[in-house]
Amino acid sequence: MNKQLNMRLLRYLIPVVAIVSIFFVTRKKQTADTRIAHARDYAEIAAEGMLRVATEYNAISFFIQGDTCSGFHYELIQAFAHSKGLKTSITPVMSIEERLNGLAEGVYDLIATNIQVTNELKDSLLLTTPIVRNKQVLVQRKKQSDKDSTFIDNQLQLAKYTVHVVKGSPSMMRIQNLSEEIGDTIFIKEIEKYGPEQLISMVAHGDIDYAVCEESIAKIMADSLPQIDIQTPISFTQFYAWAVSKQSPALLDSLNTWLDGFQKSKEYRQLYRKYYK
Repeated sequence: MNKQLNMRLLRYLIPVVAIVSIFFVTRKKQTADTRIAHARDYAEIAAEGMLRVATEYNAISFFIQGDTCSGFHYELIQAFAHSKGLKTSITPVMSIEERLNGLAEGVYDLIATNIQVTNELKDSLLLTTPIVRNKQVLVQRKKQSDKDSTFIDNQLQLAKYTVHVVKGSPSMMRIQNLSEEIGDTIFIKEIEKYGPEQLISMVAHGDIDYAVCEESIAKIMADSLPQIDIQTPISFTQFYAWAVSKQSPALLDSLNTWLDGFQKSKEYRQLYRKYYK
């Protein structure tokens, strides 16, 4: 990534940095104090009375509005913790790699944000009952004229173009598969430390041309960035879940049992509509 693009990225990070910095000192101390070099299971969590959760700061998972914490995954994990008599320590972590490392090292017990259910992730993580369905979409600027050759309205047209994704995102595998399907190269640029909202903002302001992210986040961003187009799907609708360590089967069972019941409730339907409708 060139120096100019690095400088431009700073303006998109200001909202995220302002929020994450609030948690930084606490998180740093928590990491030092609670790192136990292994993942905890439910009995150990219950004994302490604290569930440690990593999430992502975005318009769906977790955000701060005024002096109130909000977000679909934030409210959902709070409901689970309340039902079990647990307190929560929730840390927004923008890097997918940092979330996974923190889970493996026992810094976090749970990753509560949209995690695409794939066979690859099933090999290294325990994934909960699917929580939502979503799909990956191409984010680009709207067509300027009938002669606009940069506008993509079909996946086949992505050959030889570069798309930007969050580093470590499962969407990389889908783009690689799509490249094989169309028999041509789609170049992938991974962006480290930044979330999908920052990539969408970069597209909107002309710093990059194409990004791939979840449709749910793209829809929310499109409300305030009318210059972007999100109508070209990159994947089919897929299941998304939470993740715990392979060393936490009892925690997985507890989460799944609770989710299976809660997802049938009126409270869950209201929560889902609040953020996804």
